[in-house]
Amino acid sequence: MALELRTPLADSDLSPWTVTLNTGFLRPPEAPKEEVELRREQIDLSRTQGVFDGDRCVATLRSFAQRLTAVGGADVPADAVSNVAVAATHRRRGLLSRMMDHDLRAAKERGEAVATLIAAEYPIYGRYGFGPATWITEWQVDVPRAALDPRHSAPVDGGRVDFTDADEVRKLGPALHERLRARQHGVIDRPDHWWQTATGQRQFPNRPWTEPFYALYRSPDGSVDGLLAYTADNRWEGNKRPHSTATVLELIGVTPAAERSLWHFLLSVDWVTRVNTGPRAPDDLLPLLLGDPRAAQITTHADWLWLRPLDVPQLLETRTYPAEGSLVLELHDAAGLAGGRYFLEAGPDGAACATTARPADLTMDIAELGTLWLGDESAVRLASLGRIAEESPGAAALADRLLRTPRRPWCPDVF
Repeated sequence: MALELRTPLADSDLSPWTVTLNTGFLRPPEAPKEEVELRREQIDLSRTQGVFDGDRCVATLRSFAQRLTAVGGADVPADAVSNVAVAATHRRRGLLSRMMDHDLRAAKERGEAVATLIAAEYPIYGRYGFGPATWITEWQVDVPRAALDPRHSAPVDGGRVDFTDADEVRKLGPALHERLRARQHGVIDRPDHWWQTATGQRQFPNRPWTEPFYALYRSPDGSVDGLLAYTADNRWEGNKRPHSTATVLELIGVTPAAERSLWHFLLSVDWVTRVNTGPRAPDDLLPLLLGDPRAAQITTHADWLWLRPLDVPQLLETRTYPAEGSLVLELHDAAGLAGGRYFLEAGPDGAACATTARPADLTMDIAELGTLWLGDESAVRLASLGRIAEESPGAAALADRLLRTPRRPWCPDVF
């Protein structure tokens, strides 16, 4: 029997689609009614695909509209790819390739400049033109060793930290996150259902929920400039010594004062002797806030947000540049979606990018542009690895002067 790719997904297909998705992610192979209803509310069926072997779904993929912050604070329309799973019984049959090709071509037709995803496995997505563009680091802080100045347990700038509840987070969080998105490249937008799920208003069955502690940082003028959400266990050693761990679910600050104040607050909570930071930018302020930065041990360092360019001129014209310069980029794209030769002329006052017949300065696969666009990776480094060919001497160094950023990009979310 031929394998049938169905898209848009019919409403009646959502239950078997959910079973296959849960199976692929090693969750119970079932589709509880409550979960199917939640997915029905959140999923755009017109952008959802399933491959069926008779009545049985054997592969899943969906995408949704996303806004991604470019260097400089502007955003670009993105095609966010998620919920990718292929049944173990149907691997190596090209099912993912069929679904990915359909999704990327539809995104290109819609005018989305880039596709995004969080890669569960590193080797899969490079062949579809995706490259890792942001990384995350997680630390575990030994609080007694951190040598914090106790005078910094409260904000030193006249602001304040207050506990709050989920209702207020849902009310104030979206605007705060948009302020973060305007200043931090790599951040993506959050739809309403993100806040509902993150605060427990909507819960997936068979996924345990622990109500977090929430705190807000308010600046001296009363504006909400930071948000912290964390859970904590209540552990004692021999009923004599507290040994509790706090785990950060969310910590965002739109000012350095807010970020510092929330970290100092959390590291000063009574009975907490260890803090797990959750995924942060690799150049997060946290370790250097401590009297002894070695108290923050790295537990995870991994690739995070991957990008697949679909509209090269739009991508390169949207971001900002710190210096003047021009480059001709020869981009190879096996899928035929965004390849070609492009002339970029950029500077602090703006950029222009268009196809050209001029000789190339740099030659690379389209995935390497995805890796470079947010400013985290070095073109010189990629050239040393043989992933970029430098056709003009010094072109890779010029690309670094144009593209790299003082602070690293950060995507705080998984999707």
